[in-house]
Amino acid sequence: MKHSERMAKNQFLLPVSQYHGHFTPENLTFNCNLQEFATRVSFIAGLHTGGKISSAEAYEKLNNLWHDLRYSKQQMKIGAGQGDGE
Repeated sequence: MKHSERMAKNQFLLPVSQYHGHFTPENLTFNCNLQEFATRVSFIAGLHTGGKISSAEAYEKLNNLWHDLRYSKQQMKIGAGQGDGE
């Protein structure tokens, strides 16, 4: 596979969008984590829809991803003191 074909495939499978919010290193890092979370959720949903993993396994994987995302948000103190319920 040519390098350009591989790049196109990666951009299709793992799209990355630019960050347009208020720039801080923490916000940028959290945005990357959020994009990775969304990509993984999509993959898990596809595996479940295709019958490759059970509902219980999909739930467990999604729950773990959610906890990881929440942990990263808390560690970077994103939204702290803004009344977001966390």
